[in-house]
Amino acid sequence: MGPAPAEGNAVKAWMAPSFVLLAACGIAAPAERPAAPSTDRTTVIVVVGIAGSEEYGSLFSDEVLRWEQVSARAGAKFLAIGRNAAGPASDRDRIRRSLEAEPKGGLGKLWLVLIGHGTFDGAEAKFNLRGPDVSATELALWLRPFHRPLAVVDTASASAPFLAKLSGPGRVIITATRSGDEQNYARFGQYFIEALADPQSDLDKDGEVSLLEAFLSASARVAEFYKTEGRLATEHPLIDDNGDGLGTQPDWFEGVRAVKKARDGASVDGPLAHQFVLVPSAAEQKLPPEVRAQRDRLELAVARLREGKAGLAEDDYYARLEAILLQLARLYPQPPAGAEK
Repeated sequence: MGPAPAEGNAVKAWMAPSFVLLAACGIAAPAERPAAPSTDRTTVIVVVGIAGSEEYGSLFSDEVLRWEQVSARAGAKFLAIGRNAAGPASDRDRIRRSLEAEPKGGLGKLWLVLIGHGTFDGAEAKFNLRGPDVSATELALWLRPFHRPLAVVDTASASAPFLAKLSGPGRVIITATRSGDEQNYARFGQYFIEALADPQSDLDKDGEVSLLEAFLSASARVAEFYKTEGRLATEHPLIDDNGDGLGTQPDWFEGVRAVKKARDGASVDGPLAHQFVLVPSAAEQKLPPEVRAQRDRLELAVARLREGKAGLAEDDYYARLEAILLQLARLYPQPPAGAEK
C-alpha cells in the first residue's frame, strides 16, 4: 500500500521549501512583520589563520572577501579576524573576546568560519593563527555558554578533531577532513564559500542555499578535483548536526537526505543543517523569527518521526504525523472561507 497523502507532504518538510508543506495543508503565509531585534540577527565571524606563503595568503583573502559579500547580502553582522595588520591583542584573544561579546541566546544564528591551516599532534588539534594557535579544546570552552543556533565551518587541514570537541545540540559542525592526519592544504573552504553563493547549489530548488547544500556541493567539487588531477584525495569533509560527534560523509546523501543508517541507531545528520540558511529566500524573509523557529522544530520532529517509521505501527505513525501537521497549521493564519483552493 502506498503512503497516505499526508505523509507525502510531511516527509518533505525538511528537504523542500517549507511553503510546499504549508500550501499542501491549505495554510496561508503570515504577514510580514517589523524587523527583528538584535538578538535575532545573524552574526558571521570569519577567522583567517596564518597563510605561510603568498599563494595561500591570496586564496585566503579571496575567501574572506566572498564571506563578507554574502554576509552583506544576508544583512548579517560580519567580523573578520586575522585579515588586517596584527594589533596589540593576539588573534587568539580576539576570537575569545569576540565570542564573549556575542549574545549567548536568542534566535539569531552564529556562524564561525575558520580559514587556513591546521595541525594535529595525535592528541590535540589546533588552528594555526598569527601568534598563539587556538586548540579544539579551547574553542569548545569558549563556545560552551552559547545556546543560540550555532554553525562552525572549519575549512582547515587536520580539522576533523574539532568536530567531536564542538558537537552539541542545536549545532552544525563542518570540517574539511575526516581525520587529524589529513594535514595537507584543504581546498574545501574555497569550494564551500563559492557553493554558498551559487544558486546552482540549491539542490531542492527552494530559492536558497542551505548549509547542508553548500557542504554537499563543495564536497562534490573536492572529489572531482582529485579525480580530475589523478591524485590521492587528502581531504574528506564531514558534517555533524545531531550532536553525537561522529559526523557524516557526503556520500551518505542522496539529494539532501542521508540514505545510510548511522551506527548504534544514532540519528542521521542533515535535517538541522538544511535549516541553516545565510541568505534566505524572499518567502522565507516574510516569516517572523519566532514563527520560523517553531516551524523548524516541528519539521525536525517530522524528520525524526520518518526516521523511526519502521519501528511504529502504521496507525500510530500516521496519528503522530497528523498531530505534528496540526501544530504546523496553527502557526499560520487560515485562508478566508470560500477562498479558491
